[in-house]
Amino acid sequence: VVLLIAGSGPTDMNGNTIGSDYNNNSLLYLAQELAKEGIATLRYDKRGIGKSAGAGASEEDLRFEHYIDDAILWCELLAGDNRFTHITIAGHSEGSLIGMVASSKSNKVKSYISIAGSGTPAYALIEEQLGNQSPALQAEAERINSYLLRGETVENIPPHLKSLYRKSVQPYLISWFRYDPAKEIAKLKIPVLILQGDKDIQVGTDEADKLHAAHPSAAKHIIKDMNHVLKQCETTDAREQIAIYSNPDLPVKPELISHIVEFIKK
Repeated sequence: VVLLIAGSGPTDMNGNTIGSDYNNNSLLYLAQELAKEGIATLRYDKRGIGKSAGAGASEEDLRFEHYIDDAILWCELLAGDNRFTHITIAGHSEGSLIGMVASSKSNKVKSYISIAGSGTPAYALIEEQLGNQSPALQAEAERINSYLLRGETVENIPPHLKSLYRKSVQPYLISWFRYDPAKEIAKLKIPVLILQGDKDIQVGTDEADKLHAAHPSAAKHIIKDMNHVLKQCETTDAREQIAIYSNPDLPVKPELISHIVEFIKK
């Protein structure tokens, strides 16, 4: 059985972003294709999302560890089900980091899969992304992040960065910034698979390389013409990518399924 962990934002068990047009059913189709191969899956709405809305903490009280603890508890549930003998965690995007930490903390997990996961800490990614817009934005982010990395909140946030660094979200950022994916994946003593699409405009193939460098015994596959939502895409053009993000009917890449099946069944 595979525990599927969704990515960042208000993402439901199917891989869809609640409140947006980004409904792609990526995790739903992944689960269905694995079922055809005799591999069960467990998907769940993230804490505070969809059917898990009642379990959501306020923004001020939410911590990255809540997501890790949720994954561990789902594994405990699966371990108590005598239909299953082997539990694999597969985390997509931000779920990759959640999954690898949960895998290192739970002795119920027998193998781990990173799908489109970053090998760079979140704070560094934020600085890089803002730096692509302007050096001034990057400098401001580095200043704010320096406080958050010390566990300190920041009072004076420039208006143009408040959506990212608003006071209520800073405790979550502090908890998230503690985790370096390269360090976390290096802790794993179980079989590891790293999967990344070469048409992913959110997470580059260099991130898979960083994860693999930290865990050289892991299997790694770069899947040709797969984007961030695990679908066929021949271009990195933003308009075509968005059209695929918003299309719930397209299947996931067959190579994604074959690599996962081979890894679990070998």
